[in-house]
This record gives sequence, structure tokens and C-alpha cells, in this order.
Amino acid sequence: MTKVKSAYFCQNCGHESAKWLGKCPSCTQWNTFVEELIEKPNINIPTWKVNPTNSQRSNKPTAIHEIVFVEDHRQSLPDNELTRVLGGGIVAGSLVLIGGEPGIGKSTLMLQMALNLPGLKVLYVSGEESEQQIKMRAERLAQSAFANCYILTETATQNIFKQIELLQPDIVVIDSIQTLYSAHIESTPGSVSQVKECTAELLRFAKESGTPVFLIGHITKDGTIAGPKILEHMVDTVLQFEGDRHHIYRILRSIKNRFGSATEMGIYEMSGSGLRQVSNPSEILLSQREEPLSGITISAMLEGMRPMLIETQALVSHSAYGTPQRSATGFDTRRMNMLLAVLEKRCGFRLSTKDVFLNIAGGLRVEDPAIDLAIVVAILSSHEDMPVDSKICFAAEVGLSGEIRAVNRIEQRIAEAEKLGFEQIFISKYNKKGLDIKKYRIGIKTVAKIEEVFSALFA
Repeated sequence: MTKVKSAYFCQNCGHESAKWLGKCPSCTQWNTFVEELIEKPNINIPTWKVNPTNSQRSNKPTAIHEIVFVEDHRQSLPDNELTRVLGGGIVAGSLVLIGGEPGIGKSTLMLQMALNLPGLKVLYVSGEESEQQIKMRAERLAQSAFANCYILTETATQNIFKQIELLQPDIVVIDSIQTLYSAHIESTPGSVSQVKECTAELLRFAKESGTPVFLIGHITKDGTIAGPKILEHMVDTVLQFEGDRHHIYRILRSIKNRFGSATEMGIYEMSGSGLRQVSNPSEILLSQREEPLSGITISAMLEGMRPMLIETQALVSHSAYGTPQRSATGFDTRRMNMLLAVLEKRCGFRLSTKDVFLNIAGGLRVEDPAIDLAIVVAILSSHEDMPVDSKICFAAEVGLSGEIRAVNRIEQRIAEAEKLGFEQIFISKYNKKGLDIKKYRIGIKTVAKIEEVFSALFA
């Protein structure tokens, strides 16, 4: 007889406990434990048809020098942004999780991918929308070849695997993992145990059949993917779809990737006919202004393997209240406070009584330290009310002693600035080693201290 047991799960982080607890010991949240009945199925009964030889295979240890490395075959996509974020394409048997806020465009991105794959049979499983709703979206996306995309509105995993066995698709898309339920677990869809069990079944299917599976996941109010944290450990790749629903631009970030870099980023523009790839991010990160304005500088940064130029905006004004305000959008406020302390201690600028506001244009959140020099110059430009030439950009880190530190991959930053028509770029003099300045048409200014930058720009 099948053994049935009861357990308590934290609905915030997925921590399991044998009894109810008022405070979760893992995430320290209160009143988040819910009792769930768990039915342990017979492990000898497969949930879908598998090869008997594979299911009964016995593995044995192998010396590492005897293992033959075979490079993963990747399926390239027409979507270059998604291909870059995935690390070069779709790997056979991979499990990809895509999370994002409601209405951000997760379903649109996956349906657009399913409709544009030439020669591949895609099964799109939806537990949230009807077939008519998906058909309406497909027509709005203005796609012509619908023959290789099949729609299934189902939430039971056993029925889904039966249809997969009949259809034999090349790629499976699940929208969303929180709507699926397995008959082996006696709890409601979306609960911690259901999400874990359904993901485990899809993981076994992907690895044994070699079929890539895309999972769409909901997020919590804190911005993390809903369900247990183990969900992100089980999958091969975790992608985050970000953006403001009131703006047209969307950012696809790679948080975890077992088959590529976890720092890549793709940019899309949401339109009435779907998501458009933004191949040149600088077109949205650099504003077009007719007259020079103080407090605006351009920085050459890197996001993953992609160089791009972004606009940094700073505003320094007299404090109208007792305590000066410090606010940063798209940048770490603590690092901004550190840069302000460096300007006051090392350069003598009295900023302790001033309000300082910082904004990264385009809605990006930047963590590249190469943006430090651009932020410092923007703050000084606003403080002195002296504009910086729009044809000048910056790429350097600022240290606590006021020195200009070198940054990595400076050649890519310089080449991107030159391609976009900038006339001069400020870099650290310690980046000059091994750099062939003569091959660039752009003027390269090497500096070692903040005082040198201030003298060169504001005289």
C-alpha cells in the first residue's frame, strides 16, 4: 500500500518541517508554513514511457581520463538575443526556467520562439490560457508558419506525457510550472510539493529523452521566482525577464547557466506585433539632446560579453532639509556614497551638505565598476554646473585614495566607443600596458588621479 505522510512547507522558501512552525528557520518569515499531504508513488512505475534498457541501466565509476568529451550540439534560434543569453543556443535535454512579473511578456517571448523555429516541432502546453487566446496572440504576432507549433491546454502531468509520447515534439514549452499538478502528490497546484514533483518529472523526461524543456515561472512580490529555492537548483538555466510594463523595453538576464555565461543580457522592445530585438543597445541608453547639459556623462560598460555605452545622469543641489538626500536609480547607493566620500576627502569638494541624485538612463541596473569615473564626472559637472562634451566617454574604476584604476577588456570598450562616433575616451593609465593606441582613430586620454580628469575637462 502506498505510504501517505503529512509535512509542513514554507510557502516563501520551500523549507520542509515535520511540524508547524511560526517562524521559518530558513527565510525568517512568519506564518508561512502550510500542511501538505504527500503521497510517495512506487518508483518502479514510470510516469511516461521510457526505454527499458535506460531505466534499468546500472552506472559505474569511470576514471576522469577515460571519459570522452563530446561537445554539446546547440540548436540556434532566429532570436539572436535569446541565443546569446542561452550561451549560444538550445542544448538537447536542457531544462530552462524563465521568470518575470505578470504581463511582462514571458508567454509572448516563448510563443514567438515556438512560431519561429524552422523545421522543429514545438509543443506549447498552457495551463493558464485557452486555445483561442493563444491563437489570437499568434495572429497578433503576425507569424505565418503555424504548422510546426502545437497547442495543448492541460495541467495534469500524466496527460501531458501521454500527448508528448504521441506527438514526439522537438521542444516542449510549459506555461506555467505553477499550474501543473501530479497525481502522485495530494496537494493543490502551485504548492511547494507540487512544483517540486512536477519539475522533477519534467527534468527526468528532458534528460532521458534529450528534449529541451522551457518552463515559465511566476515570481513573488520580492521579485524572486515563486516556489521552493530548490527549483532554481534543479533546472539547468534560469532566465529573468525584467522591465516596466509602462515602458516598451524589456531585459532578459541570465541568472544561472550550466552551458554558458551567467552574465549575459538580451534587450527587447515590446510592440503591438510582439518583441523586437534590440541589436544596438546604445540606441536606447543614449539620449539625443540638442544642447549641452550639466550632470550628463557617457560610460563604456560591459554586460556579459556585450560592450555598450550608457548615459549617467547626476543632479547636485542645495539641501532644503536638515539631512542631505542620497538617491540612486540603477546603481548601488552605497557605492555612490563611497564615491562622494572620495570626492570630499581627496579632492576637497564640499558635498556633505548637498542633495545628490543619480540615474542610469534606460532603466538598466549597472554593477560594472568601470562606470565609476563617469559617475564622478557627472557629479562634478552638476556641482560646478559645467557641461561635459557629448563626444567624450569614460571607462575606469575609482579607488578610495582617488586613483583611477584599470578595468578589464578595455579594447572592446574603446572599439565600441569608436564605432558610435565618440571622439575621446578617458581610461586609466594602468590600462595602457599592452594597448596599441595607434590603431584607434578615437583619442585615448590616460589619467591616474581624479584631479587630472577635473583639470582636463573643466580647466
